[in-house]
Parts: sequence; C-alpha cells; structure tokens
Amino acid sequence: MKKISLLITAGVLLASCVSQKKFSELEALQQNTKSLLDTATVKLNSCNDEKEAALASLASIQQQNDFLRANNQDLINNIGNLTTLSQKGAENLEMSLESIKEKDIRIQRMQDAVTKKDSVTLALVTSLKGVLGNMSDEDIEINVEKGVVYVSISDKLLFRSGSYTVTARAKEVLGKVATVVNNKPELEFMVEGHTDNVPIKVDGIVDNWDLSVKRATAVVRILEKDFGVAPARMTAAGRSFYIPVADNDTAANRAKNRRTRIVVLPKLDQFYDLIEQGMSAAK
Repeated sequence: MKKISLLITAGVLLASCVSQKKFSELEALQQNTKSLLDTATVKLNSCNDEKEAALASLASIQQQNDFLRANNQDLINNIGNLTTLSQKGAENLEMSLESIKEKDIRIQRMQDAVTKKDSVTLALVTSLKGVLGNMSDEDIEINVEKGVVYVSISDKLLFRSGSYTVTARAKEVLGKVATVVNNKPELEFMVEGHTDNVPIKVDGIVDNWDLSVKRATAVVRILEKDFGVAPARMTAAGRSFYIPVADNDTAANRAKNRRTRIVVLPKLDQFYDLIEQGMSAAK
C-alpha cells in the first residue's frame, strides 16, 4: 500500500510539472527500463540457480563415485578368496567398473568446464585491472561475486553533479573498458545507474529514477557510438537509490552510493555446452 501511495503521489506531482505528452514519454521510458531490468534480473537469477544446481549435481555424482569405488574395492578384495567367480558376479563387476569409468569422465568434464569458466572470469578481471590499474581505487572498483564480474565507477568520475552528460575524463575510462569487452565478444553486460537518496531538483530530470536511467543510457551510448561496442550485448538499467552500498547518513556514504556499475552477465548455456562437448569427445 505504501508503494501504491508513493506512485499515486508521484503521478500527481508529475502531472502538475510536465505536459501529458512528456509525462507519457517518461512513463513509457520508465516501464521499458523496468522491463529490461526485470528481464536481466531474472536471467541473472536463473543463471545463478543453474550454476548452484550444477555444483550440487557435481557433489552428488562425486559421492556416488566414492560409493562405487568402495564397493568395487570390496569386490576386488573378495576375489582372492574365491576359487570360482560366477558369471553373474563377473557381469556385476564389469558393470560396476564401467559405471565408475563413465562417472569419472563426467566428473572430469564438469570440473574442466568449471575451471575454464573460472579462467575466463579471471582473465576478464585481470584485463580490466590491467587497463584501469592507474585509476584511483576510490573511483573504480572491480570485484567478483558468485562468478559475476562487477565494475563500479563513481559518479564524480563519470558525471557532473546532477547531470547525465559524460565527462571527457570518463570517456577515457570507458574507452579502456570498451577495449576489454570488445576483445571478448561472447560476453554480455548490463550498465546500472545508481544514486543516493537525496531528491533531485534539476530541470529536465524528474527524480532519482529518471537520473539513474539517463546516466546508464548515456554510458551505453558512449560505448556504442564512440567505441564500437555492439548494442545487442548491452542493457541499460536505472536502480535509483534502492541498492545502496552504504547508509545514506553521511556525505561520504552518499558519494559511495552515487555510482555506475557494469555487470558482466554469465552465460550458463556456454558452461553446459563445454560439458556436453567434453562428454561427446570422451565417447
């Protein structure tokens, strides 16, 4: 009910400040951005769920493998005490050995796929830190969470206060990021705009939602037009002040929350393709 009340209040304020046409355009832009954000969030959550399921499956297969190995060893130990091995026993032993072999191959291929994916992530982080290494740690932060690479850039580096115009210095930074992502065309990423919780009072900008969307879109346009990044690989999203990294209780903390974040989206379908290719090659 609180969110509904806020939306109604915002609607009344917008209707009083801008024309119906402008309001409709902004409303359409907000809905479109929300749709893109929801799609990207669902995709990211789905990828994380699939990865967790794959790792759980890997652990289960490893347990089964250990169990089969133990049973197989018991069979081998008993062979020395038997004068005659029945045909049924021989068949069971052969099936057990074949099952172990198949599971060993599957485990190895899954481990190879995980290792390769981790190697790609490490290579990406290394490349980004290599081109951005001379920048201030306060302005740019690169980290990995659950296999996802995040590049966070402060607003003081990218934009002037209350503006969504990209600065000349920011273009230099974005050019370096573009060099890395252009060398890895298989990757997709999302540009997120984040603000603090101080209401915006600038002509042409409705609120923090509007500012965060405009900033994300401005960065995407620079990457596309100035540095040739394929637009189909990018998503622009505004998060307003709802995903803070610090409490908005001090000027320093609010500065941390005003940022643009580039999120490299993992492709779990490629991860499973690696597993399938490995299994096919082992046959």
